[in-house]
Amino acid sequence: MIKRVQGELLAVDIMFIELGVGPVVHEVLVPELVRRELQGRVGQTVTLHTLEFLEGTPGRGNLVPRMVGFSSEVEREFFDLICEVDGVGVRKALRAMVRAVGEIATAIEEQDTKLLSTLPGIGPATAERMVAKLRRRMPKFALLVARELPGAMSTAGDALSETIDVLRTLGHSDTDARRLVDSLREGKKKYRDVQEALEAIYRQTHPPR
Repeated sequence: MIKRVQGELLAVDIMFIELGVGPVVHEVLVPELVRRELQGRVGQTVTLHTLEFLEGTPGRGNLVPRMVGFSSEVEREFFDLICEVDGVGVRKALRAMVRAVGEIATAIEEQDTKLLSTLPGIGPATAERMVAKLRRRMPKFALLVARELPGAMSTAGDALSETIDVLRTLGHSDTDARRLVDSLREGKKKYRDVQEALEAIYRQTHPPR
């Protein structure tokens, strides 16, 4: 399975983008939140974290391979979880992801079915199923709320020092925030901004199963 692709962003449509990788042009389905991030980057090199699925009717032999792209590994994992909910397939999950992952995750954790019902294709019944199936699996996505905090995407100054402040805002104690950031410092990698540092912390604290 192709898990990540990098290439020139050639076009951005409502539900998909075209990505040029060498002589090959890939059509990659993207949710609205990713489309908004990419719409001003046509002509630039972008990296997408991807998953693949087959679309069509198996018995009729008309299965078509599709690729879905996300800005981060965390967004891809969250999308996978949404697809596990009864009545939510890949296409419906794509339509539903119009808000930041942290915002949707918080709504699920807080059982805010009213907000969830406002997502395209997610009615009250589906919102209830999302809460029932996913509520206990949402806390680890809370770090993504940092995308919407002032300065979270700033590249000025020391990104790791800013990350400590953001972790405190997210409810971590001062000791815990410093411990998490110190684990990044030990790796001696340079982080462009707070969001990149938070995603590295997420990968450390929630390694793939």
